[in-house]
Amino acid sequence: MNAKELIEEIQAEKKTAIKEGTLREEKPLEQIEDRDIPRRLPKGWEWCRLGDYAMKVTDYVASGSFASLKENVLITNDENYAVMVKTADFSNGFSKNLTYTDEHGYKFLENSNLYGGELILSNIGSIGKVFIVPDLKRPMTLASNTVMVRMTHNEYNKYMYYMFKSPFGQGLLMSISSGTSMLKFNKTQLKSTIIPIAPLEEQYRICDVLDKVQGVIDKRERELVDLDNLIKARFVELFGSINDNKFDYDVMTLQDVCEPIKDGTHQTPTYTEDTINGYKFLSSKDVTSGKIDWTHLKYIPEELHNELYKRISPRKGDVLLAKNGTTGVAAIVDKDEVFDIYVSLALLRPLGLVTSEYLCSAVNSVETKQQFDSSLKGIGVPNLHLGEIKKTKIVVPPIEEQEKFAEFVKQVDKSKVVDTNAA
Repeated sequence: MNAKELIEEIQAEKKTAIKEGTLREEKPLEQIEDRDIPRRLPKGWEWCRLGDYAMKVTDYVASGSFASLKENVLITNDENYAVMVKTADFSNGFSKNLTYTDEHGYKFLENSNLYGGELILSNIGSIGKVFIVPDLKRPMTLASNTVMVRMTHNEYNKYMYYMFKSPFGQGLLMSISSGTSMLKFNKTQLKSTIIPIAPLEEQYRICDVLDKVQGVIDKRERELVDLDNLIKARFVELFGSINDNKFDYDVMTLQDVCEPIKDGTHQTPTYTEDTINGYKFLSSKDVTSGKIDWTHLKYIPEELHNELYKRISPRKGDVLLAKNGTTGVAAIVDKDEVFDIYVSLALLRPLGLVTSEYLCSAVNSVETKQQFDSSLKGIGVPNLHLGEIKKTKIVVPPIEEQEKFAEFVKQVDKSKVVDTNAA
């Protein structure tokens, strides 16, 4: 089945669903003009607006006004009738920190209920995150700050997943995102995006190849996680925790052990496509793995860089801490780079009391995470204020012990590089 036939079949199924009352009829999307087409596609492929290809594209607020949602939807961390699926749930396998609603709330949110197989896209903050909803064998519905894409058949989901995860798809999501303090897009913008549709057999072939590649990537990521867990275990073995402080080390705040803690610019910058003359610009999304990802950065013009760099100038050995969206994850600036940071990152520059490796591991510890979680501000997108970061406490061992730990971290990092080269 070529792409044109596939699209026609999907649109026929949507018309049937509308006629049967299982799908709401929506305003037709604009026709695709020649000027809208990004590039030529292989024979048998077609460009199509997402809203015309998917059965449904919706979000949490599609079920009613903010007032009616507040009145009708209970949101609780206590076990209840239905799970409200968040993007954060995918990182822990739906094993902790779940959000629930009662049966009344679930029925009120009928338009965004989930059954497994749907695509979930983060549309505020962490733009580019895409997941396929598992079947939890219980009622599920969509939480806020996400958009759901449901296809007419689950077998079409994986192609869409890989499409959104591809450089083209990530660029597509960024192209519809905007915001002064936090990037975001809405379901209407997503519906209007123009996506490449492959013939069905070609979709299966593409997904089969990418599944195999993903399997290799997953194996490698598990190996890296094991090495990171080794570092965490060694940290606890050497230094204990702030809760028991079994070695009776000094307890200090992050403000005590760092130069004045600052965050990046609060204004959304003007970006540039010029990666030669532009300057790297990092946000919280670039540190969420616990290491700085230097491969998918944005760039800003030289004039703006000069202005921002006067206020805050990151350097090798600094620790960057995610404070908006995905919060409480720290990463060391591991190479000499000239770059600027967004408000979603705080810069921690250690004084002589702590090494960079120790500070980063202390900030990423379970005890510090608990302190951060207890002080999060804001509804919807979590926000860790600078004042709370400065007050956060860590144990401070003798510098000689920290240096031994830093050497251990360096050896483990070398193992990661060796394993990567071997792979």
